[in-house]
Amino acid sequence: MRGAWLLLCVLPWLGACAAAPDVRVLPARDAAEVDLVDAASLVPGLQQDIRYAGGNNFVGAPVTGYEAPKCLLLAPVAQALARVQQDVARDGLSLKVFDCYRPVRAVKHFVRWARDPADQRTKPAYYPNLEKARLLDGYIAETSGHSRGATLDVTLVRCADGDCVELDMGTPFDFFDPRANTAHASITDEQRRHREQLVQAMARHGFQNYAMEWWHFTFRPEPTPRTAYDVPIR
Repeated sequence: MRGAWLLLCVLPWLGACAAAPDVRVLPARDAAEVDLVDAASLVPGLQQDIRYAGGNNFVGAPVTGYEAPKCLLLAPVAQALARVQQDVARDGLSLKVFDCYRPVRAVKHFVRWARDPADQRTKPAYYPNLEKARLLDGYIAETSGHSRGATLDVTLVRCADGDCVELDMGTPFDFFDPRANTAHASITDEQRRHREQLVQAMARHGFQNYAMEWWHFTFRPEPTPRTAYDVPIR
């Protein structure tokens, strides 16, 4: 990768992806070596459904590098997320994360899966209107901003009596379809309000939405914009 220009996003819908200079991949024995922290320890009440640690995801199996269902983030990012949680709690809501830091080895697993045309198990749920061969042509990239520890996938939930229900955002998480675009015209007024509520709450504390995915946010400025990590999540 030395001297190359890399695409720094994952699922870059229809080419909506920025190029940036060479990013180094930093391996380490554990998360503490690179200041990755368990966000749940800093964000009281954070709800978690870490999809890639189990089989409920577009790959249909646990993803390489996800050895525990944890949301790891760089410490300044987790601290900012705690402020978002305090903000939405005033409206009786909570954040729910689907993915946070993503090891480089996990991104490589995505690419291997996308190159296997025989595995179509998850097509009805995740890419019903798209041929799998097209996923690598603008949807799944070989590098991911998640690997830099400042990007996460998140939604809003309303909790009562220990039961939390996701707000209706118009599509599921990781749905390969233009309807997942944050401002897509075909969603209902209620779904649009929910998306806007999430975007505004995150923006107030430094998180920028990726317009092609309503759930995808990156903390700005990124603490380590030119370093990707390949630490297993344990």
